[in-house]
Amino acid sequence: MDQVARAAGRAREGFAHEVVFYDGAADRARALLPFVREGIELGEPVLAALPPAAVHALREGLGRDADRVEFADMVEVGANPACLLPVWHRFVDEHGATRVRGIGEPAWAGRRDEEMVEAQLHEALLNVVFDDGPDWRLLCAYDTSRLPDWVIEEARRTHPVMHDRAHPSVRYAGLEHAVEAFGMKLPMPPVGAPRHEFAIGDLGDLRDRVQRAALDAGLSPATAEDLVLAAHELATNSVVHAGGHGVLELWHEAGALVVQVEDGGHIEDPLVGLAEPDCAALGGRGIWMVNQLCDLVQVRSDGWGTQVRLYAWLDD
Repeated sequence: MDQVARAAGRAREGFAHEVVFYDGAADRARALLPFVREGIELGEPVLAALPPAAVHALREGLGRDADRVEFADMVEVGANPACLLPVWHRFVDEHGATRVRGIGEPAWAGRRDEEMVEAQLHEALLNVVFDDGPDWRLLCAYDTSRLPDWVIEEARRTHPVMHDRAHPSVRYAGLEHAVEAFGMKLPMPPVGAPRHEFAIGDLGDLRDRVQRAALDAGLSPATAEDLVLAAHELATNSVVHAGGHGVLELWHEAGALVVQVEDGGHIEDPLVGLAEPDCAALGGRGIWMVNQLCDLVQVRSDGWGTQVRLYAWLDD
């Protein structure tokens, strides 16, 4: 059975990853309320992870039924999209065999472009994570009046089901899309961004460089320490798992300090660092920890090597 046919079946059983487009705040209720009310009527647990304004509007539209829905602030839980997967995993797992449904809006208007890109990767990876998994529905909302065209087009590629039409999206790019996105190099650093090659004896110097850059950029000491710890963890991974060396780059972008660690290693699993690690596991915690420490993390890897890019947002 091809992926489009399989996706059609997921609207009834298995994982149904659906997209709905709405035209501004006034159209939001039309897009979301029927899906939530249907879940309530069927006795299905519902989690709505939305930006605060959308949470408020949905609560008002549901009235007393709002108490039967679990809400999460997407701006908080999804600030770094790499932290979103455990939110859905926990929701599905805690209800066992009970069918559940969720609403998410990971690509809300006002996000930075880099955040949008990672939200799109998250959407693509959801298809990989829950493929042939539990029976549940996730409806992802996109505001066509405020989001750029490239975000809307990518939403069509990462969702097998168009909710409004109740049939598979003809633009769905399949499970391979997530793997391909994970294997694409990130945009080049700015011309002239300092490059520092490192090996095991250079980790102390690497930590010092990151700390100086962070404090000079105006980050708080606590945030600077988090960034230093994240960069040290990545550099240690390069030394231990990628031939003993790597490259550190630091630069400023609009409103951000960026730290990148690159090496010649290859990470095969595009889900690296996204699933909460098993307490009994001896390894595999590095990129998970980095995702908890940084405002945004981008991981890309393929035959050319591995890039991990860390963002620390600066005060306006």
